Amino acid sequence: MPEQLPYILILFYSRNGQTAELASQIGRGVARVSGIEARLRSVPTVSPDTNASLPPVPDSGAPYASKSDLAHCAGLAIGSPTRFGNMAAPLKHFLDTTGDLWLSGALEGKPAGAFTSTGSLHGGQEATLMTMMVPLLHHGMVICGLPYSEKSLNETESGGTPYGPTHWSGTGEQQPLSTHEKALCQAFGERLAKFALKLKD
Repeated sequence: MPEQLPYILILFYSRNGQTAELASQIGRGVARVSGIEARLRSVPTVSPDTNASLPPVPDSGAPYASKSDLAHCAGLAIGSPTRFGNMAAPLKHFLDTTGDLWLSGALEGKPAGAFTSTGSLHGGQEATLMTMMVPLLHHGMVICGLPYSEKSLNETESGGTPYGPTHWSGTGEQQPLSTHEKALCQAFGERLAKFALKLKD
């Protein structure tokens, strides 16, 4: 049986598909690096109705993440639309279940970063990324961002920050990812994958 490649877990919640597209582009960046692969996983919605439940497999899109996916990753990218400058409740709910991984140190020393999508250009992109990094730091992960040597970071007129990839989707009709946003996602995925392989050795 061939040995399984190490993987970057791209863990996200997406309401309207924009964050999912960011995740896909990050996966393309990971794919540029040999010896490691991307694993896309989503999280289910949460509900105040305690009787509400969802099937264990989503109808479409990336499979739901398990804690095993997280525990055995070589690196992590987490993504969410912004909710008042923070991640959306479904992703936070999943992370809140990872106390056992924190106790065991399963994620210590692994690279991690964050990505987000907002409806308004100044709707909390950087605040969301920075608050998403807090649980990663508690897990002992090594934070990865985007350097200004990435040309698109200086040229973008929509999303893209040194704290991680972002997308400005607009408040009306959803705007597709720009060329610069895609380039930054792919650069981020490639950088995360390279760090993961270096830190793994």
